Amino acid sequence: MTRDIPQATSAALLLDWYDRHHRGLPWRISPAMARGGVVADPYHVWLSEVMLQQTTVQAVKAYFEKFLALWPTVDDLAAADTEDVMKAWAGLGYYARARNLKKCAEAVVRDHDSRFPDSEEGLKALPGIGDYTAAAIAAIAFNRRSAVLDGNVERVISRLHAIETPLPAAKPEMRTLVREFTPADRPGDFAQAMMDLGATICTPKRPACSLCPFHPDCRALKTADPETFPRKAAKKEKPLRLGAAFVAVAVDDAIYLRKRPETGLLGGMTEVPGTDWTARRDGDSSIDARPFPASWEPCGTVSHVFTHFELRLSVFRARVGRADAGEARTGTSGWWEPMASLKEQALPTVMKKAIAKAIPHAFEAG
Repeated sequence: MTRDIPQATSAALLLDWYDRHHRGLPWRISPAMARGGVVADPYHVWLSEVMLQQTTVQAVKAYFEKFLALWPTVDDLAAADTEDVMKAWAGLGYYARARNLKKCAEAVVRDHDSRFPDSEEGLKALPGIGDYTAAAIAAIAFNRRSAVLDGNVERVISRLHAIETPLPAAKPEMRTLVREFTPADRPGDFAQAMMDLGATICTPKRPACSLCPFHPDCRALKTADPETFPRKAAKKEKPLRLGAAFVAVAVDDAIYLRKRPETGLLGGMTEVPGTDWTARRDGDSSIDARPFPASWEPCGTVSHVFTHFELRLSVFRARVGRADAGEARTGTSGWWEPMASLKEQALPTVMKKAIAKAIPHAFEAG
């Protein structure tokens, strides 16, 4: 493991760069605010970090502000209706995060007197908080000297040290280097500085190396092409799964919806009737799988990429009377949702795609 880079000097250079070039984010306490005595709110840090998992900063900003407007404190979120939380989360993806968000808020209120634990160990005991999220909250909210390692930090540290081990096998080595690199003073700012550097300067493609505070020390820049780091193991091709979605439209343009089971993929979310596809098996993709008799017509297909597989749904549409989609006919309970309020429902992206395929103007109403 390479440790011959002057860590203290580089950490100081990075913090100086961060003081001048940090990103302004709605959940962040700026260096100037921190010098004025303002401290990060652990609730804000936790909420943003959970939202940022597998999602871009730009996409998260509006969701973060919406959640704070609806539930300003962890007590408010703990007391919220789970269905309302799922609706507010719709579109962010990875819906298990939303279910764990609610469970975590309840645990903080119930078991910790509404205060987040201030250690990595205590944080990891909460629902939905893993190694990275615990380290990030501990560093940013409680100024703990934690090794924060997200995708941006992986890129920075792998290039700085020219780490040849491919991901994910390189993670333990990277975490050790980040732990050694993190200064005792301002560890939270250091963690955010590493993230900002990876997001704005040490980017995956065409990094702005001449503007980087690590420019003189970067081993990848001296010995190789920085864009080739971090090294990555060959990706396995994602399997393709098939299924069908049936969009029933009433004479008043309401759309028949139902709720998915609480467990499993997209658990607790809203959907149009469809077939029983999973990450491991196909569902019926033909019109024969229709939930009830009607004049169903094919509308084409939609595709959506999940973490471990790609899903392709055949979409069918029918104009029906409300009685045609009753529980006795479909075998499940559902409801008719006015088109004007579709945007307010907890519809995952793949279901929004299916509805838009059947009714192109569906989400323009309201």
